[in-house]
Amino acid sequence: MQFFRIFSLIFALLLPAAGFASGTELTWYGHSAFRIETPEGHVLLVDPWITNPSNKAGKEDLANLGKVDLILITHGHFDHVGDAVEIAKKTGAKLVSTFDLGTSLVKYAGYPKDQAGYDTLGNFGGEIHLLGGEVDIAFVPAIHSSSVTPPDGKEIHMGGNPGGFLIMVKNGPAIYHTGDTDVFADMKLVAKFHKVDVMLACIGDHFTMGPERAALAVNLVNPKVVIPMHYGTFPILTGTPEEFAKALKANKAKAKLEVMKVGETLTF
Repeated sequence: MQFFRIFSLIFALLLPAAGFASGTELTWYGHSAFRIETPEGHVLLVDPWITNPSNKAGKEDLANLGKVDLILITHGHFDHVGDAVEIAKKTGAKLVSTFDLGTSLVKYAGYPKDQAGYDTLGNFGGEIHLLGGEVDIAFVPAIHSSSVTPPDGKEIHMGGNPGGFLIMVKNGPAIYHTGDTDVFADMKLVAKFHKVDVMLACIGDHFTMGPERAALAVNLVNPKVVIPMHYGTFPILTGTPEEFAKALKANKAKAKLEVMKVGETLTF
């Protein structure tokens, strides 16, 4: 018995060196900002407003980001573009967005032009294959709006249509980030093409769907796990995880609810 315990310990220690895939890490920075690290060590940021009011360690987190390969932005509003331009200039991260949004972010927000090309810009219904084939990203529509505000704040420019992303990690989960949206019936088509493991769902209400409508969205997508986001950042975003939990139960949702704390990391 002792031999098997020792053997198991040695085997566990040797797993990374032998090239076995480790888990995919998901970190929440508050609001709609997430960091995804793949089993091969690639880093993706989604809607990277790292310094949002919910993240007390925002400036420190921003300074300590290190390597970033891709920045995914669902739409042009300030609370989703966030710190993207600063991060892009520092890390060389390429922009993943719709073509119209990418064009506006380069022209009006200062995103580096050579980091926003046809290889990473797309549109709804399309998929792009990145990072040596480790990550596939599908562009998913959303019901919201999208505009880009330059640093001087003097004029607002159109940012194309809003959206979300289905991020499919090789040897890892398929993660659906809804962006800002209301529930819409075609959400059921997301899972028609690929099973969703993790759904990052906005629940704040007022500007997006609230807890009850988000629960309906969960039933349409039918993910294994749902994580609420885009709530509590401002007083006007009144939806809460507690209300969301009640709505999921009332709708007999099968998904497991995971309520993350700001700065927390989950491994899938």
